[in-house]
Amino acid sequence: MTDKTQLVTRTDQDGVAVLSLNRPDSLNALSPTLFVELREHLESIKGSTTEIGCVILRGEGRSFSAGNDLNAIQAGERAPSAHFQAETLDLIEQMPQVVIASVQGHCYTGSLELVLACDLLVASESAKFSDTHGKWAMTPTWGMTQRLPRRVGLIQAKEIMFTGRVVSGPEAVQLGLANTCVADEDLITATMELARQIVSNSWHTLRADKSLINSGLDLSMSEGLQYERENSPGPGPDMAERLAGFGKK
Repeated sequence: MTDKTQLVTRTDQDGVAVLSLNRPDSLNALSPTLFVELREHLESIKGSTTEIGCVILRGEGRSFSAGNDLNAIQAGERAPSAHFQAETLDLIEQMPQVVIASVQGHCYTGSLELVLACDLLVASESAKFSDTHGKWAMTPTWGMTQRLPRRVGLIQAKEIMFTGRVVSGPEAVQLGLANTCVADEDLITATMELARQIVSNSWHTLRADKSLINSGLDLSMSEGLQYERENSPGPGPDMAERLAGFGKK
């Protein structure tokens, strides 16, 4: 059973760590305290590259997350440092493991920035993505202006940010914001199946792929190709075993 005293819970299964935002009564609003717990889990998983090959980030209840906890802001709750939340998103992006966001219901503003830091995104039909910074006269500091254009393209990102309109789960796939959209009742199963496909491959290769892709994003094509040649770590320790099994299945 889920431990209701934790704002972020963790369960591990077959090399997959599932992190669940656990404030369903508040639509998993992202309070500073929740971010502290999330960071602790991420730091632990980051150092567990032989035990965990993939991470799923999801939300309990009917929504992934309604976004930043405005009530906590008004009450004066503060994170440990000025850019703690943004740096936590950077950590997700830099994790050696593949990180999948599994999204149902609301995914607004801060939570949209949160899932943009993930590598992959599985949406349900009820998923609703929106940037509401403008509604509250706020400005982004968690990466919206940088990650959203890189994900969906400049003109689409500007429209989403300037209008604050809601993007549905199916449209998120069309825009390239999500990888796939499934029925709500299939969300957990579909996300776990994707994670299992990922961890069936060499974790050495997964780590190398993610690192090389991320490091090359801001390089020109020629610079990126050169970077790959110079920084690819080479064959993994499991290559011989995998090749030995070739043709036996």
